[in-house]
Amino acid sequence: MKDLSDFRVSYEKYNLSEESIVDNPLILFKEWFEQICDSKQIKEPNAMTLSTVDKNNTPNNRVVLLKKFSNEGFIFYTNYMSNKGKSMSNNSNVCLSFFWPSHERQVIIKGKCIFMSKKESDEYFYSRPIDSQIGAIASDQSSEIPNRKYIVDKFEDLKKNHKKITRPEHWGGVIVHHETIEFWQGRKNRLHDRIFFTKSAKGKWSYSRLSP
Repeated sequence: MKDLSDFRVSYEKYNLSEESIVDNPLILFKEWFEQICDSKQIKEPNAMTLSTVDKNNTPNNRVVLLKKFSNEGFIFYTNYMSNKGKSMSNNSNVCLSFFWPSHERQVIIKGKCIFMSKKESDEYFYSRPIDSQIGAIASDQSSEIPNRKYIVDKFEDLKKNHKKITRPEHWGGVIVHHETIEFWQGRKNRLHDRIFFTKSAKGKWSYSRLSP
């Protein structure tokens, strides 16, 4: 097996100086996100790692897809009865992280999440392709199934026999109200740029530079 200590990359593409930083971290996030999208170097630039903690205080990570972001927060959709849904019901503190290797960048977001309204969840659910709607109904996410055939047959049966698709009550949106955001820009000699934003109780943002 190859010695993993031999994997080394020197990050030298970009920098993150104080002169380029604005008071609202969402402006910088939007700028970075659009640069990643425009570059077309990453297939799913909206893929992010969601970290939750379950009732046993065990952390869990998985990749989900960001569907919208604003000053209000970061939105994704899921089955509320899944492992992550149950964890978020038990503990609303979550972490989101993006890694964009093409630009040698990371963004780490921490905050509290809430389940979105039925109206908001309906709007997104019915905008999805019909097969995706059926898939959400067919899957009791995170539950044990006997084999692959079981879920495929269930999907095909629903697709063949459904008359009207209705969003399941346990499927919908989650919004993460961000409280801290860290921007990480890879730099030469591992002297990376790390800018850490924190929101005060009054909703005002401030930032500091962290040692790499």
